[in-house]
Amino acid sequence: MSRPAAAGILGASLVGALVGCTPPPAPDPSPTIAPFAIDQDFADPDVLEVDGEYVAFAINTRGVNVQTATSDDLVEWKVSLEDALPDLPSWASRGRTWAPDVSELAGGGYVMYFTANHTASDKQCIGVATSMTATGPYVAVEGEPLVCPVAEGGAIDPSTFTDDDGARYLIWKTDGNCCALDTWLEIAPLAPEGTAFAGPSTKLFSQSEPWEGNLVEGPVLMKRGSTYNLFYSANDYGTEDYAVGVATAPSVTGPYTKHPEPILSTESSDGRFFGPGGQDVVSTDDGDVMVFHGWSDLLLYRGLYSVPLEWKGDVPVPDLP
Repeated sequence: MSRPAAAGILGASLVGALVGCTPPPAPDPSPTIAPFAIDQDFADPDVLEVDGEYVAFAINTRGVNVQTATSDDLVEWKVSLEDALPDLPSWASRGRTWAPDVSELAGGGYVMYFTANHTASDKQCIGVATSMTATGPYVAVEGEPLVCPVAEGGAIDPSTFTDDDGARYLIWKTDGNCCALDTWLEIAPLAPEGTAFAGPSTKLFSQSEPWEGNLVEGPVLMKRGSTYNLFYSANDYGTEDYAVGVATAPSVTGPYTKHPEPILSTESSDGRFFGPGGQDVVSTDDGDVMVFHGWSDLLLYRGLYSVPLEWKGDVPVPDLP
């Protein structure tokens, strides 16, 4: 889920105490949690390759709206002190800037889709910003948010996909679990400049499997051969039940068929990754790599991991250490 660590397990305990409702205690984390590639709060990573270097973007922390880090190999990372999105648009409030996604435009330059608090409704909505360089600074487009379905709970977790014919799409989650509503992953075609849509959105799927709990989120779409593979996270992001699933389809708008079990979870990793999710998939000359976050051993923050992604038939399988 695209919420900062402050809103996680420790923050939830504080909020529960303030409103007189104490949440259940968090489960004890495994003592064998794997070491992070970025050992600090760097949740919901999005990774872009630029001229042979990888640039990662992550949620707000310590007064920075959008974090960045760079790497030559997806293993060793250098975190920047600069804010990639120093100024939010007038519709947004600071402190809840989540799940940035950055992609290169065919005509030059880069576009960032980000989640921020819509001040007027106090829901999360999706905005757009542009820059001529990958690391920014990005300048937000003013006016109304690009995606802001307030009646459905708002929208979070934007993610872009470019098909073989060059058509670009934005995928996101309607944030219904904020308001006891269903969540949906939706997709819509983007206009060439990336700051507007070229057509209506299509609902892809909602939560349906027992392991998903009451939500699906964090969509990331990639195409392998003729099959569209939609990776997503599900369940409560602040617990060990958070996990990564995948659904496949013969066309970009579906219908999608879910793999029945998560492909990466606390259980399947034997506790090496606690509450893994917020994933991105990076295709390299040496194969696919999954980048994702997991909780620290004291459940204080979500650091970054990267593992090779292998394929067994049509099923992606993280190659765990």
